[in-house]
Amino acid sequence: MLSVRDAHARVIAAFEVLPAEMVSIADAAGRVLAVPATARLTQPPADLSAMDGYAVRAADVPSAPGTLTLVGQAPAGGSYDQVLKAGETVRIFTGGPLPQGADAIVIQEDTKADGAQITILEAPRPDRHIRKAGLDFKAGDQRFQVGRTLSTRDVALAAAMNLPWLSVHRKPRVAILSTGDELVMPGEPVGRNQIVSSSGIAVAALVRGWGGDPTLFDIARDDAKLIENRIAAGAQHDLLITLGGASVGDHDLVQAALKAQGFSMDFWRIAMRPGKPLMFAARDRARVLGLPGNPVSTMVCALLFLKPAIERMLGQPGDLIATQPARLAVDLKQNDQREDYVRSTLTRAADGGLTVDPHPVQDSSMLSVLASSNALLVRPAHDPARTKGETVQIVDLANLSGGY
Repeated sequence: MLSVRDAHARVIAAFEVLPAEMVSIADAAGRVLAVPATARLTQPPADLSAMDGYAVRAADVPSAPGTLTLVGQAPAGGSYDQVLKAGETVRIFTGGPLPQGADAIVIQEDTKADGAQITILEAPRPDRHIRKAGLDFKAGDQRFQVGRTLSTRDVALAAAMNLPWLSVHRKPRVAILSTGDELVMPGEPVGRNQIVSSSGIAVAALVRGWGGDPTLFDIARDDAKLIENRIAAGAQHDLLITLGGASVGDHDLVQAALKAQGFSMDFWRIAMRPGKPLMFAARDRARVLGLPGNPVSTMVCALLFLKPAIERMLGQPGDLIATQPARLAVDLKQNDQREDYVRSTLTRAADGGLTVDPHPVQDSSMLSVLASSNALLVRPAHDPARTKGETVQIVDLANLSGGY
């Protein structure tokens, strides 16, 4: 059996970066940048007032109080276009451009007006309350690197940079196929020997959250020709995800259907728990990732292999999911030959450190345990017995992107 790391490397090596497309800035949040976003203007475009008050020449009021003559005003969206002379001041509002010759702002609370005579009650300092030209960004600045997933904050900045369109990578088109006579969709009548299919729904949500465009096929019954036809349709996408039927039993028809469609099997077993029967196959530019049918196995394997594959197509590294240290809350027995992803509860202790407490039952059919977990304890193959308080590695599920 392949290790998780080797299987991950094989999967991401099989994918290429998808081409770019232009999208409206209003639709760019959550998309991955393909071409650097370059500011088309300088912001602020000139020195602006950061406060309501009066624009002055600081040298005119070396000490307070001092009186200046009001000669005009500079509201936001307007300006005072004369050179400010000695002894003069201009009423200015937040966002108003600084008159030529002025070098400070006195806030209105520090003044007293008597008609055109403005008494300055606090001596101004040069550059006080002024937003200098280019404080935010300058024309030609590139604030986002290629491969960045754009947040709403990024989109706001790009809009301010006067960018109505951005070049982003096309969303990976991911087909999702569940197979098995025992499956029904949520809301359908559930027969005596049937179960509700949840894995396809979950994978579609994950694909969408990770930046892809999912297509959820109808459940394929255990019919070889039907499964072949669905695989042929799924192969038109950037990636086909199959759920269940990937082993070699009499009722596991996916591998046979893939071979009939001309796919070559890269691997179909990996040394991990949950998720041993993971499959990867390819034909020309078509790729198939076969996830285990048990819903917990599906979601853990999706995190380790589907997420990096989507990232790779979006021009990102596609690294294996990152781990971080935490302290064990209980003793653990020695692990066997499979890398283990143990559903757990993560808490923060009084000293700020993280403590991980594995759930006592880890059956891969139990979605309730996964739903109540906020971490996965990662145990390497043949990991020795561990005692309470030892440092181990965990995946913090609460801080994952994409709504996992």
